[in-house]
Amino acid sequence: MATRILLIPGFWLGAWAWDEVAGTLRGYGHDVRALTLPGLDPDDTDRLTATLDDQAEAILAAIGPDDDAVLVAHSGGAVPAYLATDRAPGRIRHAIYVDSAPIPDGIALREDLGADREVVLPSWAELEAEGNSLAGLDEAALAKFRERAVSQPASIAGAPLALSESTARLEVPTTVVCTSITAELVGQLGASGEAPIFAEVPRVGADLVDLPTGHWPMWSEPAALAELIHGVVEKSA
Repeated sequence: MATRILLIPGFWLGAWAWDEVAGTLRGYGHDVRALTLPGLDPDDTDRLTATLDDQAEAILAAIGPDDDAVLVAHSGGAVPAYLATDRAPGRIRHAIYVDSAPIPDGIALREDLGADREVVLPSWAELEAEGNSLAGLDEAALAKFRERAVSQPASIAGAPLALSESTARLEVPTTVVCTSITAELVGQLGASGEAPIFAEVPRVGADLVDLPTGHWPMWSEPAALAELIHGVVEKSA
């Protein structure tokens, strides 16, 4: 039976962001579904009221009540992915975080949003200043990103993650794909506590894997990323 893989995009992105990776994974024989999470559908007139709860429940609904799946979460998609894992750890066969990590309780990815209802895609210079490497992206990729980007609801971007007291989520096999920051550094930051956003990495016993490129490897290195995901899935079968 084919392994179900759910591809979860990060800020400003929909299912379309995974097109190349999804196609390659289907070629390997996997049952692949890329998600456009609540709040990121440009045709949804109520999208700015979406919540992390809505996103986590959408992920679980895509798995189904009696199935399990491998979750692949990019960037800000890690927050609802880890929330879904916390709520239903038995339905997550393996969690793969792409240039992201399982997010600790109480962390919000954006702070001080004030009365803003949305976070628009910043300029390229601003993104890089925030630590989001554009390495490997050509002008065509950047133009497509800019054209198709959807503003991130502040109700999601600024919401602190609220995890349960259960530790069952820590038993879910986890891989962190390190693209714009090395696996060695992620491991050091997680162990030292110097970067709170990586605090869950040692707690879940994540495998750290390097894929040197920028923050959006689904565009800069789609074949390599798909092969890496396939390898993890094969080992977890």
